[in-house]
Amino acid sequence: MEVELTAKDRAEAAGNWRQAMAPLLERRVGPRVVPLPETIAPATVWTPLLPGEQLAPAAPGTGFQPSKPLDRPLPSSDTEIAFANVVELGAWIKSRKLTSERLTRIYLERLKQFDPQLHCVITLTDGLALEQARRADAEIAAGHYRGPLHGIPWGAKDLLDTAGIATTYGAEPFRNRVPAEDAAVVKRLREAGAVLVAKLSLGALALNDVWFGGQTMNPWNLQEGASGSSAGPGSAVAAGLVGFAIGSETGGSIVSPSMRCGVCGLRPTFGRVARTGAMTLCWSLDKLGPMARGVEDTLLVLNAISGPDAGDVSSVPSTLEFNAGRAVRGLRVGYVPKWLQEAPATEVDRAAFAMLEKLGMQPVPVTLPDWPYDSLQVILFAEGSAAFEELVLSHRVDELKMQVPDAWPNSFRQARFLSAVDFVQADRMRRRVALEMARIFHDVDVLLVPSLRDEMLTITNFTGHPSLTVRAGFVEIAEARSDWAPDPAHPLPRFAPPLRVPHGVTFIGRLFDEGTMVSAGLALEGALHVADARPKGF
Repeated sequence: MEVELTAKDRAEAAGNWRQAMAPLLERRVGPRVVPLPETIAPATVWTPLLPGEQLAPAAPGTGFQPSKPLDRPLPSSDTEIAFANVVELGAWIKSRKLTSERLTRIYLERLKQFDPQLHCVITLTDGLALEQARRADAEIAAGHYRGPLHGIPWGAKDLLDTAGIATTYGAEPFRNRVPAEDAAVVKRLREAGAVLVAKLSLGALALNDVWFGGQTMNPWNLQEGASGSSAGPGSAVAAGLVGFAIGSETGGSIVSPSMRCGVCGLRPTFGRVARTGAMTLCWSLDKLGPMARGVEDTLLVLNAISGPDAGDVSSVPSTLEFNAGRAVRGLRVGYVPKWLQEAPATEVDRAAFAMLEKLGMQPVPVTLPDWPYDSLQVILFAEGSAAFEELVLSHRVDELKMQVPDAWPNSFRQARFLSAVDFVQADRMRRRVALEMARIFHDVDVLLVPSLRDEMLTITNFTGHPSLTVRAGFVEIAEARSDWAPDPAHPLPRFAPPLRVPHGVTFIGRLFDEGTMVSAGLALEGALHVADARPKGF
């Protein structure tokens, strides 16, 4: 670490090392043990808004104004119904052209039919689902309509607690864990009338796409994983097995599977959605957000799940403003010119950028300092190892299927030896990065970035800015993709001729301004006409 100690320095340090470290050890091994239940968050709380910044009050006449659904006839095919977006499904259910029970049965049958190929379901909640669907139909028939999610079947990433139903974190040590209460997001979706049909897979402890039941696969290419860690939500939404799903992101877990599986993923501003009852990986980074087949669908879900909860000290009151009819002409779209010209950007990214100009948005080149943003990851590794300290020290983390250098077991073990000084310095750098993002957003309304550009994934997850990943076209791949480090002993499948798979772009929004970001995404989705294509065989 390039920290030099003389022989005298070392001797002096070693002389009182046991005495200096004793209080740290005593906290966890005694004689005065202090238990730290998972409901206890650190005293330091990351606040994405910088000192002096405040949430702007809603402008008069704005608020939340979704689009008016077109009066599209109900398709005769169950498959066509299953692939409809939430806006359409909600309109059919509201008008009683479609019952929630029929729609729920369609999705339950599809989950059973296709899960053997996709490995995206951990627990099917069929009994609860049919009960909730019948209740929704009865309420709607009685004139008690709860809103656009009423009667819509959805899937939960299996790190959201569900009362009396296993919540496994996708990890062997927790596969029999059954919580007593619902997570805050689960409660809010129940209050919105949504119907829970499945607990969906995630890479163990929210990393990549391998869980105790296997690897979740991409419906567009069954020879590669769905990416993670929101693998089940991405796979199930893409294959038309649920109306929408809730995923989570700490460092790319909504963006990456949304890209791989060709769905829309919305990562909200840090603090907008309460995480009470969700697995903690990293208190200052974890975010819960919707994944769906349409851009507006994600905002309808976000509107239902937003808001603070006493169980999450980082959650804050906020306003979600959105007008589906908002004109995007003149919207200032920031971009990093160099990033559009090099990998991982593709012709799809460049075509999407060109389309924004055709739609009347104003491109604004921006710059970021050339800093080692990966050095921020010490915060994630330290918080993750603290969240799962008991699992690591008891060696139950050894039960996880993936025991490779880039999996959590190794990272958590290594984290015991991270420098606390480096942690604090990374936290200070985090503030500097947030100041740079504030500078950029002084001049732009949204950013358009290549979805898997490492710097921006890291920066915006640590600053807490929202993102929206939108399918923008298709690319050809000659080799399967993977979240895992290459393993020469197990090469990835190759394809000749290359396979055609979806590719998306990502918008980054101002803090707590998901509405503007979604307006830009809606305009792009409508102009590109690529959102309706479906994976073959589903």
